[in-house]
This record gives sequence, C-alpha cells and structure tokens, in this order.
Amino acid sequence: MEKLVEKIKQIIKNLYGATDIEVVLSEVPANIEGDYSTNIAMRLAKIAGKNPREVAGEIIAELIKDLPAYKYTIAGPGFINIEISAKSLYEELAEAWSDNYGYNKSGEGKVAVVEYPSTNMAKPYSVGHLRPGTQGWACKQILEASGWKVITDNHLGDSGTPFGIWAIGFKRSGKSVDEITIYDLGEIYIEMKRLLKEEAAAGKHEMADEVQDWLLRFEAKDPEAVELAARFKEISLEHTHAVMRRMGISTQYELGESFFVERGKELVQKYLDEGIFERNEDGSVICRLDDMGIDVPMLLLKSNGAALYATTDLACMDYRAKEWKPDLCVYCVGAEQKFYFEQLFALGKKLGMPQRNLHVWFGTIDQVSPEGKREKMSSRKGVVLMEALLDDAEKRVRENFGNSEISDADIQKVAVGAIKFSDFVADRKTGILYDPDKIFALTGFSGPFCQYADVRLRRIMEKATNLETADYADYDWAAEKEVLQILLEFPALVEAVSENLEAHRIAAYCFKLAQELNRYYEKTPILQAEPAERSARLDLVAKADLVMSRALGLLGLEIPEKM
Repeated sequence: MEKLVEKIKQIIKNLYGATDIEVVLSEVPANIEGDYSTNIAMRLAKIAGKNPREVAGEIIAELIKDLPAYKYTIAGPGFINIEISAKSLYEELAEAWSDNYGYNKSGEGKVAVVEYPSTNMAKPYSVGHLRPGTQGWACKQILEASGWKVITDNHLGDSGTPFGIWAIGFKRSGKSVDEITIYDLGEIYIEMKRLLKEEAAAGKHEMADEVQDWLLRFEAKDPEAVELAARFKEISLEHTHAVMRRMGISTQYELGESFFVERGKELVQKYLDEGIFERNEDGSVICRLDDMGIDVPMLLLKSNGAALYATTDLACMDYRAKEWKPDLCVYCVGAEQKFYFEQLFALGKKLGMPQRNLHVWFGTIDQVSPEGKREKMSSRKGVVLMEALLDDAEKRVRENFGNSEISDADIQKVAVGAIKFSDFVADRKTGILYDPDKIFALTGFSGPFCQYADVRLRRIMEKATNLETADYADYDWAAEKEVLQILLEFPALVEAVSENLEAHRIAAYCFKLAQELNRYYEKTPILQAEPAERSARLDLVAKADLVMSRALGLLGLEIPEKM
C-alpha cells in the first residue's frame, strides 16, 4: 500500500502538478473486484478540469507503465480499484525478506529512556504495577526494533512520606529488621494509613509529625533512618526481582527517589537563586508555569524543607539529560498522574532540558464481581498481588490443558502471555478487564490464541524436516494471498507504532494474522500437497512463524513448545 501511495503521488504531481492532495487507499469490500480502492481521481477532477473517469484513466495508464503486474479498473463515478496478484505479493515479500524483517532504522543514532514499573519500596508487587511493567517492556522492545538505543530504569519509590510511615509503623510493630518480610511491611503501611486517617479526623497530628521527622532524618542521613531504609529496600528488591523474573521483564537501572533527593534540593536552591523558583511565606518552594500554559504552580519543596516527588523528578530529569543525553524519555505511569506529568514536562521545558518527554498512560485494571458487574480490582474483592495473580493464571492454564503433557515452562509462558496480552487488547488509555474466561481462551482475541497459531506453524515445520523439497518458482501463491498481505504489513506497522507507542496495534495485528493462518490451515493442505506446492507453502509457514513470534515478542510473549 505504501508503495502504491507513493507511486500515485508521483503520478499526480507529474500529470497535474498536485503536491498537497492526500492519497488514501482503502480495502475494498469482499463483493467488489480488487484489493484496494482510491477516490483520488474524483478529488483531482476539478483541478484537472476533466471528468473523474478520464482522470482515473490517465492515472491508470501511468501505473501500468511502472507496476504492470497489478490489475486496474475504474468503478462508479471514478474510483480506481487495484488488484494485486498473489505472486507479485510473494515477490515483494521475498525481496524485502531478511533475518531482520520487521525491524527498521528510524531511530538509529537516537537514545530513549523508558521508565517502568516504578515500584514502591516496602510494598508487595501489586496488580497496580502490571500495566507499567507490561507497557514499559513493550515500549522498550518496539523502540529497539526501530533502531533506538534504549536505557531502562525502574524509578523506585524509596523516599518521601511513605518511608516515614513505614519507619514509625516498624518501630511500633516490635519486630526486628532481620525477621520482617515484605508482607509485614505491606500490612504495616495499611494499618498506619488507617491510624493516620483517624488521627487527622480527630484534629490531631502527633503521628503525622513523627512521619515527617523520620523523613527529615533520612534526608539528613541519620544512621538509624539510613539503616532502616536500606533494609526496607533490600527486602523489597528481593521480592520485586522475583516477580519481575516471573513476568519476564527487567531494567538496567534502579535509580530511586533517594538517589535524587540531595541533587533535587541543590537544583531547587539553584533555581531559587536564579529567580525562576519562588519561596512562599511558609517556606515552601514553587515554580509558576503560567508562561507554559499551566495555571497551577508546581510545588518543589515542602515548608519544612522535605523533598517531594517533584523535587526528585526534577533531579532525575536533570541527571538523565546530562548522563544519558536522551532524545526521548518515556514514563509508563497510570492516568491518575496525567496532570502531574503535564506540570513536570512543562517544568523541564521551562528549564531548557532538551529531551522530549512522553507520558505513556493507561487506565485501571477491573474485574468481574460475583454479581457480574465490572469493578476495580482490589484486595478486598479479589486478587491484588502479582504473585497471586500469576499463581491463579498458572492454575487456570493447567486446568485448561487437563492431563496433557505440557511442561512447567510452557504453562508459565501461556499464563504470563495471557496476562500480558490482556493489557493490549484495547487502547492503553482504556481500562482493561481481568476476565479469566476470555484471556486464557484458545479462541478469540487472546494471547493463547495467538501463541497456539505459532505453535501449529512450528509443529508443521517439524513434521516436514525429512520431506522432499522441490522448486516452486512457478507457484501462483493464490491460496496464500491474504496471509502474504498481512505479512507485508508488519514492517510499516512496527515503524508507525515506534512513533506513538500504541502497542495495542501490535496485538491486533497478531490476532489478525492468527485468524488468517487458521483459515489457511483449514482450506489448504500443506504436508500432504505435491512437492512443489508443499515447498512453497512451507516457505510461507517459516516466514509467518518469524513474523508472529517477532510480533508477540514485542509485547513480551514467548512461544511455548507445546500447547
């Protein structure tokens, strides 16, 4: 389609001098002759001063000169319908084919930082970090497939007010630093949040003051506070890494908030001295963003001198700009932080930081209630920890496979693949539904459905290992036409998605290819075909396997050996 569009643009420029008219090719309905259609002749008729059908004829005459293998017809008032032969599609695919098929160099020489899953210390890895992890990993894979150098960073939440909450909760618990677990810390946090809420409702603030005191002690490098924070971080990272390994994701760096506290305070003072930031009467520090189109000032430092998220994020932006020199920074964080990131990016622009910042945001994860209603997933109503979600997924996959001889590794690939793929079934800006009946199904828009399509391809190739091969230069590829068209779409899709990071388009592509492959298997014999036909079809199977596994790999899905 891209080749045709560019050719038509050149023709109308040469014939009519038109350079600013968009050329659009649409797929024609099944009952109309041709594969693609364009109404460009009707839109050009007034410029050319001619009948639309006459303009269509002139365009077709030029197309025939350069692309004679295609069939052209004029339909209705002046539509140009184009039918592409299956053999020419295969020839185009064979010409473009390489070990790197689907990859491109649009990002060559550029550096991107992708931030995910940004877990909080002293909290068990929850379902709330499913989407940052899966979306972040997909962003990394997609950018790398387009030639970018990608630096990944798990921006740990290991400072700020939460540390103070854990510190006073730990001291009240009576536990030792050697015996405490990530789950203890999770329960401590929940209980302390409850107590702090009750205290505030009673008009008191003793515990709240103690929380802030611990925070300031940590920022001042008080030995006890530093030791507690280090232990909380050690426990947390051991747990986080275990979950991330199960999810098949990782990052190169884990530069948390605590790494940036001192640098952030120094920058706040620097911009105060330069008159860019302002100190309020209560001692807090703000930056006005009116000149950047945002009416609400950004708070950079608390009145007691303690750092905020904005303090450490300012330092983080500055650090990345100077140390990694990225062209693009991608933040994979939920929709609830949209306004904060608008402020942060405006702040970075105001301060002259050169990188482009992109907030890859997404909706919530919902589940189906016992009453059949959709509701936000929560610990009170169902699975909330990623470990529990993964355990549940593996259990369901085992039950679906029954007594078949499927390895533990394959069970895990299907379970994790199902969870990940469910994150991409719709635009990331919408909420996703954790519906086990759908996401683990071997039919419909699911990860297992797409994985199984590729498992079948590989099974066919295994069975063909010792079969006779034959020359297939004269094969017409008619039975494979729809599959060929889909395979040819892959490189342009990857390049387009690398610009907007809409990973759900890759998932839709995988599903479309899996559907067409299933139709192909059902109506076209492969292993039982004559040698020349069989060799041609096995060539297609091998190419489809590479594309499907590569497309699923961009989303973080692996192909099982058996299903």
